[in-house]
Amino acid sequence: MGLKSLTIQDQKIFLQFLGLFEHELSVYTFENIYIWKALFDIQWIILEDCLCVFFKDKMGCFLYLPPLGKRIKPSVIEGVFTIMDGLNPNKEISRIENVEEKDLSFYRDLGYKLGDKPGEYLCSRQDLAQLKGDKFKSKRAGCNYFRKHYDYEYLEFSLKYRDDCLRLYNLWMRQRQDKTQEHLYQGMLKDSLSCLKILLDNCSDLNLIGRIVRVDKEVAAFSFGFKLNHEIFCILYEITDLSIKGLAQFLFCEFCSELKEYSYINIMDDSGLTNLKKVKLSYRPFRLIPAYIAKRKNA
Repeated sequence: MGLKSLTIQDQKIFLQFLGLFEHELSVYTFENIYIWKALFDIQWIILEDCLCVFFKDKMGCFLYLPPLGKRIKPSVIEGVFTIMDGLNPNKEISRIENVEEKDLSFYRDLGYKLGDKPGEYLCSRQDLAQLKGDKFKSKRAGCNYFRKHYDYEYLEFSLKYRDDCLRLYNLWMRQRQDKTQEHLYQGMLKDSLSCLKILLDNCSDLNLIGRIVRVDKEVAAFSFGFKLNHEIFCILYEITDLSIKGLAQFLFCEFCSELKEYSYINIMDDSGLTNLKKVKLSYRPFRLIPAYIAKRKNA
């Protein structure tokens, strides 16, 4: 079987492989693979009973996450690099992204070089829902201010709010662009909008939970997330009108308050950006989930 282009109908196959083991990184979910169709040609193949997922764009091709299977043989790793080398103009582009910490020795023993990439922040759900203590004083004050000063509705997302969410994202993007002129961040904002459109167009087929906040009958905030494992829920999007004081803190707190069956919230990575790192750290994560990239030693 050759490479197949990813479709929404492939979700059942992906879930079988993604569910073989529990993962903490957000990339090990169909939702956080599928939305990248906005930016990449995503193709997959099963090699020796292992699912291999390739991302390809004009720069080249890489493996988005390590092969998924009950037992990964060295020949599978050799096979994915052979496929990537055949698609890449330069073999140095070939790599495996999002290697988990538990698998480092496997790749090192095979002779691959491991490099760090931005890890993901893991927070206590109870902390985020209750905002107790001095460390959350400013967050708590923001929530209280919003509740006191605004006429709002906290609602479950439905498709009738699709266009409202896109309009809000464009407003939020302009607000963020005015505050941060960093070129990489500006590009990420636009890429995230493209992925959001894929999410909204396919949300009825994806295992997502969405919430919105209406202020004076207008959508002023939305958030989407998904189950990562039996203990961890991941927040994929949180977008708010930044001109409304305390709204971001209120939405995050309310959403986390609902998720009582989970112990932890994954708030994803900071993409190596200082301003984004500052925001993530303000929620007092207790652990960073590491992620690595595997390359040939001479790459």
